Amino acid sequence: MKKWTNWMLAGILLLSLAAQTACSSAASTPVENGKKTIVVTYSILGSLVQELVGDQANVIVSMPNGQDPHEWEPSAKDIETLTHADMIVQNGLGLEGGMEKALAQAETAGVKFFTASDHITIRTVGTGEGIPSGDPDQAIGAQDPHLWTDPLTMKQVVDALSVSLKDDLGLDVSANAAQLDQKLDDLNNEISAEVESLPAERRVLVTGHESLGYFAQRYNFKLVGAIIPSLTSDAEASASDMSTLAAQIEASQVPAVFTELGTPANVAQTIGQETGAKVIELTTHALPEGGDYFAFERDLAQTIVDGLK
Repeated sequence: MKKWTNWMLAGILLLSLAAQTACSSAASTPVENGKKTIVVTYSILGSLVQELVGDQANVIVSMPNGQDPHEWEPSAKDIETLTHADMIVQNGLGLEGGMEKALAQAETAGVKFFTASDHITIRTVGTGEGIPSGDPDQAIGAQDPHLWTDPLTMKQVVDALSVSLKDDLGLDVSANAAQLDQKLDDLNNEISAEVESLPAERRVLVTGHESLGYFAQRYNFKLVGAIIPSLTSDAEASASDMSTLAAQIEASQVPAVFTELGTPANVAQTIGQETGAKVIELTTHALPEGGDYFAFERDLAQTIVDGLK
């Protein structure tokens, strides 16, 4: 009996020590790390922030890659991460619609914010773009949130964020910023050369929703229309909108319609059948598997150019 009791006491002691070690490890990791935490709202922006920051801070992306940023809503755990961050990097211009309450809560908690769209030349919807559906997001002069499709616009973001990280968090990432600027310049030159292989009359874009405005503006594409005539993917397309779009596709001799996250597949297929345009899937809101911003942008450009040749 005494021997059994000793074994029991030893077992309890071992379990206690193991529990203490586990709790200490989990709780002390951030302390041992000693780095600031930066939360970025979506993956494409997060890729550039991670490259800019390097190992000087912990970078966490809030939205799972591939989720629609117009619609995704954070969990209680996500909200906790946001409110305990040292800085939140967001897109702005209403892109993070489902996160607005959580972001406001973090701001009230005193978290520092960097809003990418505050530091760029914002593109606005121009005359003749898309379908006049009456949607305020698509009205002439509406501000376009899809800034990440243009490498030089993202260069503006990188430069401004580099300053903010130094001023607000004491992180000097100027060397990384210079290298990243050069990579973005090189990427822009690469895409420009690729686009040059397309005759001007074939640089016409019809997409799932109005997501390629910055890309079109940078590389001289004409925005003919969108299946969902809005800057957000949670709008809906009407029969009259589709009839108008089909007529525009035929008039502009658009060779391909690009579907994307949130595009109704049946509507896209119907448009393709009615007009003879190819229907091609395009990734506009997510990083490729295992890839970074540069892989995303190259895939985007190549898919567009190949689809329109």
